[in-house]
Amino acid sequence: MTDNTAVLRPDDLSRKATIVHADDPGLMHLGVGAGTYTILISGEQSGGRYTLIDMYVPSGGPPPHRHDFEEMFYILEGELDVTFRGEAHRIGPGQSINIPANAPHVFRVASATPARFLCFCTPAGQEEFFKLAGEPLAGRTTPPTPPSPERMAELRNIILTNAARFHSEFLPP
Repeated sequence: MTDNTAVLRPDDLSRKATIVHADDPGLMHLGVGAGTYTILISGEQSGGRYTLIDMYVPSGGPPPHRHDFEEMFYILEGELDVTFRGEAHRIGPGQSINIPANAPHVFRVASATPARFLCFCTPAGQEEFFKLAGEPLAGRTTPPTPPSPERMAELRNIILTNAARFHSEFLPP
């Protein structure tokens, strides 16, 4: 016979409910590549369990990569072409895709208009990587500054030097 009762830990009263709107003042907006990423809920707020990021990406996407955390996208506007383990998928508003930990993947904006989607990562930590490599911006749709060739080289070095620290690996195209 299996015991189906579980003992739950006591409520952690030091943790608070987090209610945010993507355009709330005080949220962190970061220019990463061509996109603007707004940290809605950080690992600090979730006890390290997850992070939630509002991504506004007019074009492009990251290079092929993989990481040891789960990642889910929920599309609000526009469309993404997501290649997961070599299989292409087009996802649009109202659709979600979960990328299992360690799986190779890449995404590109497929729509003529910017894509806006929520990125949920568990456990948290990806927002710290974006803070390291991103440019602080004024708002959720503020475009990043087009980087000079020197800044591109600097960013590439930051990303590649810190990828393992953030449990990520960039793959050949």
